[in-house]
Amino acid sequence: MARPDPAITPDIVAAHGIKPDEYRRFTALLGRDPSWTELGIVSAMWNEHCSYKSSRLHLRGLPTEAPHVIQGPGENAGVVDIGDGLACVFKMESHNHPSFIEPYQGAATGVGGILRDVFTMGARPIACLDVLRFGSPDHPKTRHLVAGVVAGIGGYGNSFGVPTVGGGIGFDPSYDGNILVNAMAVGLARTDGIFYSKATGVGKPIVYLGSKTGRDGIGGAAMASAAFDDDSLSKRPTVQVGDPFAEKLLLEACLELMRTGAVIAIQDMGAAGLTSSAVEMGAKGDLGIELDLDAVPCREPGMTAYEMMLSESQERMLMVLDPARQAEAEAVFRKWELDFAVIGKTTDTLRFVIRHGGEVKADLPIKELGDQAPLYDRPHVAAPRRPVLAPADVAAPTDDRAALLHLLGTPDLASKRWAWEQYDSLIGGNTIVGPGGADAAVVRVEDGPKGLALVADVTPRYCAADPVEGGRQAVAEAWRNLSAVGALPLALTDNLNFGNPEKPEAMGELVGCIRGIGEAARALDFPIVSGNVSLYNETGGRGILPTPTIGGVGLVDDVARIATSGFKAAGEAVLLVGETRGWLGQSLYLRDVCGRNEGAPPPVDLAAERRNGDFVRGLVRAGRVGTVHDLSDGGLAVGLAEMTLKGGVGVTLDVGALGGLPSHAALFGEDQGRYLVSCSEAEADAILDAAGAVPVDRIGTTGGTALVLPGAAPIAVSEIRQVRDAWMPRYMAGSRAAASDAAPAGAEGA
Repeated sequence: MARPDPAITPDIVAAHGIKPDEYRRFTALLGRDPSWTELGIVSAMWNEHCSYKSSRLHLRGLPTEAPHVIQGPGENAGVVDIGDGLACVFKMESHNHPSFIEPYQGAATGVGGILRDVFTMGARPIACLDVLRFGSPDHPKTRHLVAGVVAGIGGYGNSFGVPTVGGGIGFDPSYDGNILVNAMAVGLARTDGIFYSKATGVGKPIVYLGSKTGRDGIGGAAMASAAFDDDSLSKRPTVQVGDPFAEKLLLEACLELMRTGAVIAIQDMGAAGLTSSAVEMGAKGDLGIELDLDAVPCREPGMTAYEMMLSESQERMLMVLDPARQAEAEAVFRKWELDFAVIGKTTDTLRFVIRHGGEVKADLPIKELGDQAPLYDRPHVAAPRRPVLAPADVAAPTDDRAALLHLLGTPDLASKRWAWEQYDSLIGGNTIVGPGGADAAVVRVEDGPKGLALVADVTPRYCAADPVEGGRQAVAEAWRNLSAVGALPLALTDNLNFGNPEKPEAMGELVGCIRGIGEAARALDFPIVSGNVSLYNETGGRGILPTPTIGGVGLVDDVARIATSGFKAAGEAVLLVGETRGWLGQSLYLRDVCGRNEGAPPPVDLAAERRNGDFVRGLVRAGRVGTVHDLSDGGLAVGLAEMTLKGGVGVTLDVGALGGLPSHAALFGEDQGRYLVSCSEAEADAILDAAGAVPVDRIGTTGGTALVLPGAAPIAVSEIRQVRDAWMPRYMAGSRAAASDAAPAGAEGA
């Protein structure tokens, strides 16, 4: 016997994340009170996660077009032309709240979801990246969350068979109650074989494909659209459960089916499951959709229409098929032992009609579910300007050597090998450069010689200090990372992680970062082709640092001619490209050595970024240099230490490299737009002569087995390795000492 639907009360409406004015808007649209299933559908379609009601007004100003862009925002993933009839398909998504509640499954299904976004477009996934942010290492939940998230990413990606080739891990107390798990997937497709979600044709069968529907993940999108509170851990049922082996079967079945010509439209059942996938397919095609839920394959008995429409069970797809090829399509899925069920049809009514048990459970205007979702121009205030700190405003350490070693052993700069060694970075056989080898990962395109350079990261402390400048820097650093390996930057995806948009300060951070991202993307011809917005990352009234993660894709002409970041031989000249002013505001030196979180972040000169990056990329592509490293966190000293460590070759820094600045400003300042390059003596002279308007200075020579800073005792490569490699394994093993290492050391004691 069917269960009666609950009565709809103001408390029930509020529990669905629908505000009173939004509910009035919905009932006016219907001309009546909604059914229980209709309430669930609108809660899914009008929540922040699906409707972007707080952000889409501002996202409209981002640059999304270029001659090589095939598909920009609005589809499952972005698509760019990489020549020779091939396209790169990529996107980034968040799975933040689920990963805090259930770290293994939250992270695993985050990977699974972004992979489906890519192969839904007709692309075979070739790489994944992830950007993770955790709370303070000494918080009692952090170690558990790190372990679960890393295991989930590795467990899903490794089993599915896609290499995880890059990303980043950071720690900050602002993430104590709300970690970030941002996953990026990249795939390859033929330019004439891209599939879209727009349904066409009336009376076409709508087919459910993949795994069965269960009760896991019900309300997942709504949960992702609300701040956390004391009851958040009770939301485990809203976390999806993934099966990477089923997803692998789904991938192969979908790609095989696509080759038959039977697919008219396809949509992943991601956030809001069957609801969003069906509505989006119909609305984009100006068609109605009718679904008969009695035909939906379910793995649990007695599921209601509400539950089926809101379930976010994984490894499922919805397709509109050519009816003449329905039998052929079904045979493909039966061969792969996956469910195939015709559950509805397209109509010309522009209505979204749901039937179950012989009853109409929902009858809604399909276009308005998306087109008339609330759109807010929320109040926002700009972050106050931070003062510029001169080098003299920041105390120098008693010992530059000790300060550098301290920085290298802190949680943000310590090696993350413990994590990425749990990921298979080589599966598929096309990884040229994986985690830790260069400023960007490089993956071969089919049989080569072309490759794709991939990067994903962000510097949240810059964004908190100055959202506009931080947004610029996030894009510029991705562009710089790609240029450093010799890749031509093509396009980017973003994952905008912010706090509660109903607070003007948090909304101001979002607006400022979007502005900065747009300015940089335009100046660098680096369009945004896909992305995700994750808001309400707040717990107990405390929001996270603004974290607009940027993922970039670049094209490598020849994977045999790229630059990596380790010194390769003794006797080479070390060149510094870019201007050094000794900017210490918001630097890791200021925070982790001096214990101060102050000042304006380093400014980004976008014209200089472009000029310097074009120059360095040209050197790499011409085969003139094979060692390049961009300078970012920790400045010159950290950059040299990383190059020494990765290559096993020492370097001596000339006194003249300090440029008359105090040593701590020259060594640890985080000026932007800079690269370190090593090359032969003869090549160095030629590069200096050809630099023109690009600032290039010779600053040192490689050789030996130590890093030698002016006026400091040498630091052996083995000591750098010991310090940098020790923190994370020790921390994950449960060492109290490792957690306490995160505490800043005083400038005088460093």
